Amino acid sequence: MRRIAPPLALATYAALSSACSYVALDNASPEAAAITKLHWWMFWVLGAVGFLVMAAVAAALSRRFARPADDRQRMRAVAVATGVSVLLLLVLLVASVVTGREVATPAGPDALDIEITGHQWWWEIRYPTAVPRDAVVTANEIHVPVGRAARLRLGSNDVIHSLWIPNVDGKRDLIPGRTNWLTFRPRRIGTFAGRCAEFCGYQHAKMGLLLVVQTPADFALWLAQQRQPSAEPAEASLEHGRDVFLAGPCSACHTIRGTPAFGHKAPDLTHLASRATIAAATLPNTTGHLAGWVVDPQRIKPGNRMPPNVLPSGDLLDLVAYLRSLR
Repeated sequence: MRRIAPPLALATYAALSSACSYVALDNASPEAAAITKLHWWMFWVLGAVGFLVMAAVAAALSRRFARPADDRQRMRAVAVATGVSVLLLLVLLVASVVTGREVATPAGPDALDIEITGHQWWWEIRYPTAVPRDAVVTANEIHVPVGRAARLRLGSNDVIHSLWIPNVDGKRDLIPGRTNWLTFRPRRIGTFAGRCAEFCGYQHAKMGLLLVVQTPADFALWLAQQRQPSAEPAEASLEHGRDVFLAGPCSACHTIRGTPAFGHKAPDLTHLASRATIAAATLPNTTGHLAGWVVDPQRIKPGNRMPPNVLPSGDLLDLVAYLRSLR
């Protein structure tokens, strides 16, 4: 036992340390800070309750051969325990209500409106404008400026999903036929991971996204770049890659603005190369991973809506090069 105890203690300490440094507690907005504060309230209160309960159980077991307490003592103990329980529950109720008020603060008139639609298994992200042709459509990557409230309009195209970006706010469901809202105020520049937090089918675990918080100037540049049509091929190989894309099944599902491809069943690829990941944050957006995804997406993400593509090697290389030029 002496040899086993130290490794067990070290393992327990490592597990507790990693849990306390979990990325969800790294706040990047006032809303996340309020939720984290509530988390620690519940952690310490419930931890203390658990410790006291185990201490009471240990004390009761140690006295099992002693003279049993009379009914009056038992009733007094039950009354005290009930009173303490009610008091603690009231404390947690008040803390929860206060947190809800902090999170539900109105966004304000200058909030950035973003529409997010959940699909199996990716996120469609739209930045609406008064002029429809200036609207920006992208996928699996939300860009927002630091210091400005972002108001997300959430909906689903198929089943119930749930958007959770723990660094900026709690989770919010995306329900077919219903609109939900999520507002947060990013206060720190950086890239933060988000996930679908509601089981939505076979590839639920691979339905991720990124939140990119930028300076206002960088965000304005990104938005202006995203409004542009796709880049024209500068080389013969890239032009051939575009022809391969338009002649195959890809153009039936995907959109590349500035080309005849105008599908709405899959992510918009107009600026695919500007994104950090592909397949809803499943893979880094590199040439090799993109080629593997084009050839056999079912091996990488079984059950997704994209079919395999059997292409000659020359066509595949030119197609991938063309997609990598869409910045």
